[in-house]
Amino acid sequence: MQFINDINLREKRVLIRVDFNVPLDQEGNITDDNRIRAALPTINHALDENAKVIVCSHMGRPKGKKVKELSMAPVARRLGRLLQKDEEVRLAPDCVGPEVRRMVDNLRRGQVMMLENLRFHPGETVNDPEFAKELAALCDVYVDDAFAVAHREHASVCGVVDFAPVSVAGFTMKKELQYFRRSFLDPARPLAAVIGGAKAITKLPAMENLLDHVDKIIIGGAMANTFLQSVGYDVGKSIYEEELVPTANMLLRTAKREGIKMYIPVDCVVADRFHRKAETKLVPVQDVPKDWMIMDIGPATSMLYREALADCKTIIWNGPMGAFEIDAFSRGTYAMVSTVAQSYALSIIGGGDTDVAVSNQGESANMSYISTGGGAFLALLSGETLPAVEALEKASSSHE
Repeated sequence: MQFINDINLREKRVLIRVDFNVPLDQEGNITDDNRIRAALPTINHALDENAKVIVCSHMGRPKGKKVKELSMAPVARRLGRLLQKDEEVRLAPDCVGPEVRRMVDNLRRGQVMMLENLRFHPGETVNDPEFAKELAALCDVYVDDAFAVAHREHASVCGVVDFAPVSVAGFTMKKELQYFRRSFLDPARPLAAVIGGAKAITKLPAMENLLDHVDKIIIGGAMANTFLQSVGYDVGKSIYEEELVPTANMLLRTAKREGIKMYIPVDCVVADRFHRKAETKLVPVQDVPKDWMIMDIGPATSMLYREALADCKTIIWNGPMGAFEIDAFSRGTYAMVSTVAQSYALSIIGGGDTDVAVSNQGESANMSYISTGGGAFLALLSGETLPAVEALEKASSSHE
């Protein structure tokens, strides 16, 4: 794969696909701009080469229709402030069409403009060749810096590569792939994976692949309920995926047979309902009341997990330990944040919720790397090939 620093961008039209799908509050204000900041090195590199920079991204899921609340306007304003330039980042009224081409033609070297939400066009998510061709016509060089959507076969990350004169990866994509290789393909051992979150169905493929790579697996979140049920514990009214109970049990047996240590909770915080005013209590996993639900791991489990991670040289973490958005159910997740932050291991954090938990605790600087992509990160852990990465590799080989 070629990267942005491998080629000449001098005074060229450079289309940079970023992931600026940032969270907004009810007034349309950006509440977390980490994804925008992550793309700054790539954008600034193109500006240093006096290029005409065209930035494009999606926002939300408008399903091929223009949705005012999902406009890229607030993102364009924030990007302009972060670039610390005197000129604003102009927002195009669309991402393709005559008006967009005219704006690109009139763009001065060293200027940045942003295209409107890519997903306002149905051609984006179905990887329509005509839509991809129109995007590619805007540039001399296409740069993919959107790791978070690398697992999507969309026009702006896959189809466009077939038509752009030159296609390369940006610095964010480069860093994501480097840290994945360093933590997963060639790790310092022991290597531990901490897997949490709500749905086992999204994580079990990754866990099956993890058994071929890791030394320890630590399980938390609502998905742990499926594992608890698989070993015969009644989880009361807790969320769990009944159809995946046999798979969870198979994973536990495989781990034992292969000598991989797999940890599940030994105690938990239970509540009579999912509400911040719910009645709560701490119980061993064997004693979950029939009409109650598990909302977090307990302190004994947190201590067990801390001891399990103490000797690890590499830690990969995806998914919280409980419903940490409610204070009473946040202790397990925040205990894990502290454990990973205080470790001497190479620590890779993947997934939006995990990132939020780390940020809430002010521990972002104490993690080795925080991935920008939840779904793409999981796809890599599952051993899948990322379509966008495959497209870039194919493009590079065709230019050799």
